[in-house]
Amino acid sequence: MLGDNHGTITQSDPSVTSMVEDHEKSHIGTYFNATHAYLHGMVCTRWPRVNPRSFSKARAVVFLLGLTLTFLITASYILAWDKRGLLLTPSPYYLKAGNASANATAALALGISLKRTCLNVTQLVREIRLKLEYPPRRVPDEKDIIRTDSHLFSAIPRHFLPDIKSPCWYEDFPAEKSRDPYGGNRYTVRSKAFKGVCDRLTHAFRRRPLRRQDGRLARLRCLPYFYIIGQPKCGTTDLFHRLLQHPDVKFNTMKEPHWWTRKRFGYIRFKDGFQEIYSLEDYLDLFDLAAYNIQGSSTGNSHKDQQRVAKLITGEASASTMWDNHAWSYLHGDQEEAEPPFLAQDFIHTVQPKAKIIIMLREPAERLYSDYLYFKTANKSTEDFHQKVRLNLGMYIVFLLDWLTVFQREQILVLRLEDYATNLRETVQKVFDFLNVGPLSKQEAAALTRGHVSNTRRAVDRILGPMLPSTQNLLWEFHRPFNRKLSTVLNDRAFLWSDMSIPAS
Repeated sequence: MLGDNHGTITQSDPSVTSMVEDHEKSHIGTYFNATHAYLHGMVCTRWPRVNPRSFSKARAVVFLLGLTLTFLITASYILAWDKRGLLLTPSPYYLKAGNASANATAALALGISLKRTCLNVTQLVREIRLKLEYPPRRVPDEKDIIRTDSHLFSAIPRHFLPDIKSPCWYEDFPAEKSRDPYGGNRYTVRSKAFKGVCDRLTHAFRRRPLRRQDGRLARLRCLPYFYIIGQPKCGTTDLFHRLLQHPDVKFNTMKEPHWWTRKRFGYIRFKDGFQEIYSLEDYLDLFDLAAYNIQGSSTGNSHKDQQRVAKLITGEASASTMWDNHAWSYLHGDQEEAEPPFLAQDFIHTVQPKAKIIIMLREPAERLYSDYLYFKTANKSTEDFHQKVRLNLGMYIVFLLDWLTVFQREQILVLRLEDYATNLRETVQKVFDFLNVGPLSKQEAAALTRGHVSNTRRAVDRILGPMLPSTQNLLWEFHRPFNRKLSTVLNDRAFLWSDMSIPAS
């Protein structure tokens, strides 16, 4: 199936696969037992009736001891849930990406008391449809954002070079560092492919150093020109690889660095806890291959070549960027704030207000099923999926509205995987137009559509077939109000996904 990608790591770089295994296993707040919800409407805790007269004293003691043990076990789980989020209670960090997300979370809780032991799913869906509201989040002051990371905002200038399309600038390059400019880069430890790129760049820097007028060594540094920010299992891997076939985009080296959401805070997989901080320099090194080729445009090439190379653009496609702000809960779990005061997009916009943002979406129920098949490693079945439903990543509008609080609508391109799968050439051309890159030759255009599809569904997963019709109906019912708001904001009824066939229950 086209575009069945996981949105966290490319197949071509298996050494980095572990960086996002927590996508399935990290603390997840929005779960419910869909089997009981669909078949019975209520999920209740029921205790058996006991006749105390039938108890002997010995049996009564055993019963009381058992009851005490049950209480202690239950209490321990409750204490654990206080950290991880109740199974029937939305996690503030999965669902809350800002005020819009907070209101979505509040909507999920409407009519549901945490003291109750029963969850009426029909009532839940009805309350969401009737009362879901999306007031804009309060955008933090830029000075407060800058104060959180002085190095980030001092190392990256406020203005970039005017004659280069990518956001680039010249950085002083100490002579002693030229011998091993990538020594200690943490991405090279986890990616052999990127390590090889760094080795070649090291030799190139030695052969062709760039000197300023005062004799000091310098090198060009660049940030991504575009970000493919999500969602997981929506075709981002395949799209990124096809974009690399364009001569203006081909010098990108790693799809998903996950720097803005995880690694700059020291996390790779949240379940493994804090590991090591990936520095800004580690991140910028990922775009040095493009920067080096752009830098070459100023060293004696023809005017035509200079113009072409100056149009090279950089990009990355970390599918966690749109929604993942979990690091706040790990770094500041002892604080009372219900949500992070700063989101990933706040930092990206502050350093790069003209960034291009690309989002790939998919019918939420199908996205969820594909996510389950990819990240669950054992005992997969349609019945198991019916009982373990993670809802929050399909609430696309919640996250999109937060991005629209800092970026202009024309800076964000939102695509559907369904359109990408049925009309690949037209959809990719739409991306090229959005990025303002030159036209492809006939040969390049033909090769673009012939390429192998990245991250298709594995054969062992295809054997399971589609999800149960009852599961799909339940998920469609849940997502309908979110999709309706999404289509309104985008002014595109295609995002209702009403063209999808409805299965018989």
